[in-house]
This record gives sequence, structure tokens and C-alpha cells, in this order.
Amino acid sequence: MSRSESLAAYLRAHARRRLDRVETRDDGRNARVALALLDAAAYASRLPDDDPLIALLDQAGCYGPLGCDGFDAGEQGNRLVRSWEGGEPHELLLALPPAVTASA
Repeated sequence: MSRSESLAAYLRAHARRRLDRVETRDDGRNARVALALLDAAAYASRLPDDDPLIALLDQAGCYGPLGCDGFDAGEQGNRLVRSWEGGEPHELLLALPPAVTASA
């Protein structure tokens, strides 16, 4: 699995978790977060592995110490992804490295 595919799978998994949540009076928040994450996953899946965004995530350690593991954003990165309600997909990917670095 390429780095882009690993990132996309990670984002899709978080989107599924949001869709599976049942909360009264969430005013559609879970659906908005899920749609934003699915949008980001579609964007990420089209990135080549040598894209600068993928390189930033690799430098932050999202692909393990050797850069060949599956995507993992760490605790702070997971928090950011869980709370992402929208914006451009590249904005989420740009916000992840500082969050990942903060949790390391």
C-alpha cells in the first residue's frame, strides 16, 4: 500500500467512525465531519507518494521511524482529525504535521 493510500484509508476509517456515532442533537456535526474526512481521503488518494504534503507527513513521523509503516497521526493528530469539520483537504493535511510533532 502506498503512503497516499495508507493516508486515505486512515481518513476513511475516521469518517466511518463518525458516521457510526449516534448522538442526539448533534445538529448534523457527525455527518459534516464524516463528509469532510471523506473529501480529504479522496484528495489524499490522488496524491503521488513524492508530493510535498506526503513528505511533510513522513518527516513528522506519520509513517513510522523508517517511513515505511502504515499512516499513524498519533494522539494529537487523531484529535485534530476527529474534530475536523471542513475546509480544504490540503488544509487538514498541512495541519497534521504540527499536531503529530506536538504529540511525539
